[in-house]
Amino acid sequence: MRYLAVVLLAASVCFGQADGGFKPAPSNVLDSQYPKVDGSSRVLVRFKAPDAAKVKLNFWSGPKIDMEKQPDGYWTATTPPMAPGLHYYTIILDGAEVSDPASTAYFGGGKWASAVEVPEAGADYYQIENVPHGQVRQVWYHSSVTGTWRDAFVYLPPGYDTSNAHYPVLYLQHGAGEDETGWTRQGKANFILDNLIASGNTKPMILVMADGYATRAGYVVPDLTGKPFGSPEMMQVMKERMGAFEDDMTQVLIPFIDKTFRTLPDRDHRAMAGLSMGGMQTFQVTFDHLDLFSYIGGFSGAMNIFEMGNKKMDLKTAYHGAMADPAAFAQRVHLLWLGVGTEEPAWIKTGLENMNAVLNEGKVKHVFYESPGTSHEWQTWRRDLKNFAPLLFQPADTQSK
Repeated sequence: MRYLAVVLLAASVCFGQADGGFKPAPSNVLDSQYPKVDGSSRVLVRFKAPDAAKVKLNFWSGPKIDMEKQPDGYWTATTPPMAPGLHYYTIILDGAEVSDPASTAYFGGGKWASAVEVPEAGADYYQIENVPHGQVRQVWYHSSVTGTWRDAFVYLPPGYDTSNAHYPVLYLQHGAGEDETGWTRQGKANFILDNLIASGNTKPMILVMADGYATRAGYVVPDLTGKPFGSPEMMQVMKERMGAFEDDMTQVLIPFIDKTFRTLPDRDHRAMAGLSMGGMQTFQVTFDHLDLFSYIGGFSGAMNIFEMGNKKMDLKTAYHGAMADPAAFAQRVHLLWLGVGTEEPAWIKTGLENMNAVLNEGKVKHVFYESPGTSHEWQTWRRDLKNFAPLLFQPADTQSK
């Protein structure tokens, strides 16, 4: 037995040396040794395809690398250093796009895909820690707007079941191509809230993560085959679905949540935020219903995609003139948040920078946050939530200008 232990130890040392300090990614499936990440945030992927002629590693927001075939039938590739966070990727196998069975699958880009978690040095705010934990529950409700059963995931803060307290609510929306599981599976929102609440600087709150796709009962979606993004036909469908989502949230979901859970059911204790498409939905829903919301957050989200381009937003008329009087707006809206990654695509980054400039010029009180070194990706939005949540439901003097 001693001999066997020595052999195994020697083998593990040699194996580790061969991989140059790479360690299995925390996003791998059970017992899978690959993908691996090293101390400089490079990712090593290994994929078995002994009969393939060509295999390519395809990170959606990152490198596209031809993989090299090894004598044992596996193909390998190592990326350059990558930004921290969760990165979607697929394998292009002789022209076919497939997932990596060694990695956990996540719903993103409108399909199930692989992803690898690149740890951020020194960042533990989204990790599971030895603190009191809340619970995430799936709830179902029948929508009179869509005529269907719909679901949402609800985070209840630590101590909810053992107290009689009532809590404020943050409605937190996913992006296009993702679903209501995204903020917990990819975003780690429940762990972020656990850690923030445990720190003492964030109010305990209920988090509601709803299905962001809605189609009104009786509406027939036209055939969009061959229609480019931004075409009039596609924009009309988007408007219809945005309106259906808005009505479902305000007419059905919010009353359901207030009836089902111990909430503080007033605008001063209700917030909404979202990433990308969810940010756009947030701006539409909240500005249309300032009687329901007083905290607003957009994480890489356009304020109005239907008026994008070079047209400058007119604060006197935009969103029913809600921001025409900056002082009155500041009294009514306790927090307006715009977040963006410094490495986001130009059309997103420039648009939000321009929006920040318009708000500054109009003296509209808001927070503009830039996530350093990240693009249109989950690490940007995790950082948004980490910095946004502590400002919610607090006295006005704790909210940054």
